[in-house]
Amino acid sequence: MKVKIKPRVLKGTIEIPPSKSYSHRAVIGASLATSETNSKISNLKFSMDIKATMEIMENWGAKIIKGENSLEIIGNSGKIIPKDKYTKCSESGSTIRFLIPVGLTSKNELVFDGKGKLVDRPLDSYYKIFEKQGLFYETTDGKLPLTVNGELKPGIYEIDGNISSQFITGLLYALPLLNGDSKLIINKNLESIGYVDLTLEILKLSGIEIKNDDYKSFHIKGNQNYKPFEYTVEGDYSQVAFWIVAGIISSNTENEIKCLHVNKDSLQGDKEIIEIDKRMGANIDVFDNYLVIKPSKTKGTIIDISQCPDIGPILTVLAALSEGETRIINGERLRIKESDRITSIKTELNKLGANVIEEGDSLIINGVDEFKGGVEVSSWNDHRIAMSLAIASTRCRDEIIINEAESVKKSYPNFWEDFEKMGGTIEKLK
Repeated sequence: MKVKIKPRVLKGTIEIPPSKSYSHRAVIGASLATSETNSKISNLKFSMDIKATMEIMENWGAKIIKGENSLEIIGNSGKIIPKDKYTKCSESGSTIRFLIPVGLTSKNELVFDGKGKLVDRPLDSYYKIFEKQGLFYETTDGKLPLTVNGELKPGIYEIDGNISSQFITGLLYALPLLNGDSKLIINKNLESIGYVDLTLEILKLSGIEIKNDDYKSFHIKGNQNYKPFEYTVEGDYSQVAFWIVAGIISSNTENEIKCLHVNKDSLQGDKEIIEIDKRMGANIDVFDNYLVIKPSKTKGTIIDISQCPDIGPILTVLAALSEGETRIINGERLRIKESDRITSIKTELNKLGANVIEEGDSLIINGVDEFKGGVEVSSWNDHRIAMSLAIASTRCRDEIIINEAESVKKSYPNFWEDFEKMGGTIEKLK
């Protein structure tokens, strides 16, 4: 699907969708819980990624009752007995990386498969563990599908902390279920500490005890039982980031955007968007459960994106409209997302009239007063690129067309509806 967008100022009040990161973790924790009572998870949006996780946990023995924006889950008591060995992860990196070790807590043959860019995303951190423990695995020229057979053994695990925290999360969910104690050693500096904090928070809610040695290692007792719980998912900072930037770059100084369901004390790493934007000069008022953003003149800065890579594309939009030079550094992990986000956001913003240079794993952005527009741009089938370009359209002189606009379904299925509610004007094309 293509969408044609006429430049319009966005304003008003927006309900921020629930955190995808928390949602994945809560669904998995509840699905592994004892069946003595139901877990209840509220404030959910059923994006493609969350649906993928739900379907796998159902396949592995959990009973999931779906409400309009909630779930009741009867867990499988930590026993993975697949109804079908085929484990379809759609395009969700979180789903596959969280669930590979969980699936291997019992003796099962499992075939993990996916779509799109997920087929190529690296899983080497797990392959090293399989080889060390003598577990059978087979890939298709290093790509999905992945066939794996065996049962993880308790003991010493080592993993690099500078690749993706998703591997760490997967092991932290799996190791408490093993028949013995384990230690997870983090080599190199741990990036995305905030995501590990989310994992530890949900595990604690699930009754799982993990000793954290300053993020250098984790001590995990075996034979633990996940407990049912009730949980309300907070708003997603990686999604509120789009509306924050929309408010900042508004060309009408009288406008404001109010973002609801935003936890001031959130552990989400992407909350860094507020500090970064304020440092650039943004006018953001932070309250307990909401934000108010007003149009602001912003200046360039240096942004270390290593701890919050998901907000890299939308920060590039803001930087492109800020005075002076901005450098977005340490973006290695941006290259292994749904698209190579360093190349994709540079390419598409430059089509609009931005001045963005790719230098290694960094972006150098020299600000312009406005974008020209008048062109067709590509989302690269990447939800965060599509949404970033939509926000960029509000400061274009002429209309733009975004292709593969349906990619937003991966994380924010109601994005285009919300975009129109906030004053955006779109026309859906074939």
